[in-house]
Amino acid sequence: MHLSSLLLLSALPGSLAGAIGRPQPQQKGLHKLALQAGLKYFGSATDSPGQRERAGKEDAYPQYDYIMWKSGEFGQTTPTNGQKWLFTEPSRGVFNFTEGEIVATKARKAGYYLRCHALVWHSQLAPWVESRNWTKAELRKVIVDHVTRVAGHWRGRCYAWDVVNEALNEDGTYRQSIFYQVLGEEYIKLAFKTAAKADPHAKLYYNDYNLEWPSAKTEGAKRIVKMLRKEGIRIDGVGLQAHLVAENHPTLDQHIDAIKGFADLGVEVALTELDVRLTVPATAENLAQQKEAYKNVVGACVQVKGCIGVTIWDFYDPFSWVPDYFPSEGAPLLWFANFTKHPAYDGVVEALTNKTTKAKGKGPRALLW
Repeated sequence: MHLSSLLLLSALPGSLAGAIGRPQPQQKGLHKLALQAGLKYFGSATDSPGQRERAGKEDAYPQYDYIMWKSGEFGQTTPTNGQKWLFTEPSRGVFNFTEGEIVATKARKAGYYLRCHALVWHSQLAPWVESRNWTKAELRKVIVDHVTRVAGHWRGRCYAWDVVNEALNEDGTYRQSIFYQVLGEEYIKLAFKTAAKADPHAKLYYNDYNLEWPSAKTEGAKRIVKMLRKEGIRIDGVGLQAHLVAENHPTLDQHIDAIKGFADLGVEVALTELDVRLTVPATAENLAQQKEAYKNVVGACVQVKGCIGVTIWDFYDPFSWVPDYFPSEGAPLLWFANFTKHPAYDGVVEALTNKTTKAKGKGPRALLW
């Protein structure tokens, strides 16, 4: 169990700890509620046991696996890490699909939608990609070979692929990744063209964070959609990662405006990596703020016709990425370390059952790496 989650529970005031630890009544799972609300799915990302061990986290308890695969809470999953370049092509031309296949196989057995993630991304690259100076022709071949083999391996099994991930800076300009430095925006076009050939049935997405409210970065993502559409290159969706902050989250209207802005371009929209981190130790106040943040963003997805589904970035606090990157923050998911639900779970239920109101919010705080 992750130490930060244990500290969170031990540091809660007695009355608060008791409140979050009480048995909670059975109700319809989030996925079924999402279907009734008109969405395609409500899901959770997850990792293979091997990935968790490498991250320094204990393997899942049976209770984790039950909630993930058998409880009815979810109907979709995304492999958190196993399909990324570092694991699928660790050496040039040497492919390994073991880690991603573990989650993909479980998804198939459970009858879940599988969102596949991520083909071309500047982070979690295999070292060989960044360790030399490529010519344009060489790097084009690297991209084509990688996308063809990886997307081709899971051909017909992925509802969607995050084809290009996080290509933008906060001001809407392109990130100076190895791909952009050599090829410019051509690499985005090439990745989408290749993915369309490798898996013609998968929805092809551009995926990024801080797109959940109107901003220069949001406009940059719209520019990518328009560029691809203008050149006749297929793009089917935009993924809003939705890594949010409890104490300073967007309003419902801000989320609606951002989602609608993409949907109006004729692409579908999904919340792809949702979590809402808060300052730890948690308090009644920031847990209430977290509930409001979840309710706002899920409610916006329900209210905008083009938003098709929600994926939380795992559901169990000890398996979150947040404490490793933001040491003073944590508890971003819907289940605490003792497997009781956050108050935010009820916020999601309220959003999915059309109990969303014009929630306050204080305006967004950008995720900064």
